[in-house]
Amino acid sequence: MSEGLNMSRRIRRTAYTDRVEREGVSGFSVVNHMLLPKAFKQSVEDDYWHLREHVQLWDVSCQRQVQIVGVDATKLIQLMTPRDIGTMRIGDCLYVPIVDQNGGLINDPVLLKISSKKYWLSIADSDLLLYALGLATGLKLEVIISEADVWPLSVQGPKAEDLVANLFGEEIRRIGFFKFDWINFKGTKQLIARSGYSRQGGFEIYLEGKDLGSELWDLVFKAGEKYNIRPGCPNIIERVEGGLFSYGNEMTRENNPLEIGLRKFCSLDGSVEYIGREAIEKIAFEGEIQQIRGVVFAGPKCPTCSVPWPVVLDGKKIGQLTSGMYSPRLKANVALGMIIREFWDTIKVVQIDCLDGLTRQGKLSNFPL
Repeated sequence: MSEGLNMSRRIRRTAYTDRVEREGVSGFSVVNHMLLPKAFKQSVEDDYWHLREHVQLWDVSCQRQVQIVGVDATKLIQLMTPRDIGTMRIGDCLYVPIVDQNGGLINDPVLLKISSKKYWLSIADSDLLLYALGLATGLKLEVIISEADVWPLSVQGPKAEDLVANLFGEEIRRIGFFKFDWINFKGTKQLIARSGYSRQGGFEIYLEGKDLGSELWDLVFKAGEKYNIRPGCPNIIERVEGGLFSYGNEMTRENNPLEIGLRKFCSLDGSVEYIGREAIEKIAFEGEIQQIRGVVFAGPKCPTCSVPWPVVLDGKKIGQLTSGMYSPRLKANVALGMIIREFWDTIKVVQIDCLDGLTRQGKLSNFPL
């Protein structure tokens, strides 16, 4: 275990923790009260290049599945999200912002439609189950809400498709982006989706049954040897370059979906009823006061962004950065953060205070960086 992380039953192990320990995990984070591997033997930069060139196996069991089943399942989910799910089909995965009565983001999960009355919400780091349970109880909806015995395992990188197709059959290649199908594993039917927390392409296996975790890990890892597989984890350089946001870092309940660039996922014409609709429509009409942007900046390699870094233009603070890291590909520091509206399109040089005693200069950028 990593130094400084005091283990207890409140921090849950996953179906694959034994295997990532065997592979030399050197650091964990905690997401949804569960261990998330954050580092192995390689440096972040070495891990970045390997992810872009080969294939990695990630334990992402912390993406807990809030399972909603019942005749009112669709109604409940639509109440929680401004995204219209009316045309969603079985086998679809949708990225859905979940909001409160003020339009504040509670979570940004991936929604999987398992059947007409059954959904999984693959959640980011907040207790979405309690929000869903509270709404269902208060509104007396006919649903059963639980945390499913599901343990996502992610196969990411440009060689991921060849590996998964070699292992589970060529029909895997026909699964579309943000779609899922089923595979057979040890006599069980398991869900596999073309999705994942990287821009390099890949799949996520939603394993039902914790007791099968070690066998699934071993099977994929063994088959991946000829593809130069490694154990890995979401890479901060790759996600910042790709504009992949992290709940709790880039956004919280203090932010609304429009600030995160999710306008296309929000119904704004009154045709869909959801909690926070009036608040979000008002923000859309008046315009959001800030919005997320990328920043590329020079200078020495930046430190870890554990607290927001001020962004300054002509002596005025115009925003703050929330995630950042040195990019060996761009040979510059890259970061994500919120910028005040009047400065979104500035081409001027901005100053970045990384709170390490050094001021660095850079420019705002769109995604991907």
